[in-house]
Amino acid sequence: MSIHATGPAPANPDRVTRKPWTVPMLRAAKQDGRRMAMLTCYDASFARAVDAAGVDLVLVGDSLGMVMQGHDSTLPVTVEDIAYHTACVARSLRYALLVADMPFQGDASPQRALDAATAFLRAGAAMVKIEGAGPKLEVIRHLVEREIPVCSHLGLTPQAVLRMGGYKVQGRDDATAMLLREQARQVVEAGAELVVLEGVPSGLAEAITAEIEVATIGIGAGPHCDGQVLVLHDMLGMDSGHRRPKFVKDFLAEGGSIVGAMRAYAEAVREGRFPAAEHSYT
Repeated sequence: MSIHATGPAPANPDRVTRKPWTVPMLRAAKQDGRRMAMLTCYDASFARAVDAAGVDLVLVGDSLGMVMQGHDSTLPVTVEDIAYHTACVARSLRYALLVADMPFQGDASPQRALDAATAFLRAGAAMVKIEGAGPKLEVIRHLVEREIPVCSHLGLTPQAVLRMGGYKVQGRDDATAMLLREQARQVVEAGAELVVLEGVPSGLAEAITAEIEVATIGIGAGPHCDGQVLVLHDMLGMDSGHRRPKFVKDFLAEGGSIVGAMRAYAEAVREGRFPAAEHSYT
């Protein structure tokens, strides 16, 4: 199947006025009530398609370990892998804000995280995503104090899959829900400019979104976040060889092409049609 839609492209009202996303625009979008659409991306061709579809944010995720490299988890992904794929995506991206994922143990110390994050920004990223809180708060502060924007990732954090005993929804009891709410406040206080919430009950994600001043991006976190993210291959209905999560929807069937699917996804997010109840946890 072609990446590009057949026939004339639909009218794009943003084509004339569209501006590249910047970090300050994230808070402005939250304040204005504009939902943001984010997708993972790992190469130049798909980056061009993402921009053509009007997607707002792009994540070079350590999910590449599973969907690109064939691993059973994200743990084998290296700093060099993320830097390489970030550079590939950055060469074609013009409008979407590019976020690079800090891989497992890339942030084992503040200096190690700084070295990795510097490589990612030099490769073209505008922001670095860090999983977890606790000891990661020092890492977040260290990066932010050195002019590196940080996106925090809370809830189901795939790099903790061994400790969690699998990919399990987090925050379903009062104690863990309170912990996640406190962690969200802590990462924002440490300087995070964006918070990804993965695998948490819809009501908890809604509460966190209301409590913090920075935007939240949900994945398996219900419809009340300020934006949504999906792994590109999941959004296209591709078989990655792993169990299909509840929060995934195949947009290729209704989009008709890869760019059409991306556009359908972005529109569904902005209009509040995705995720629906069947994609959310309670």
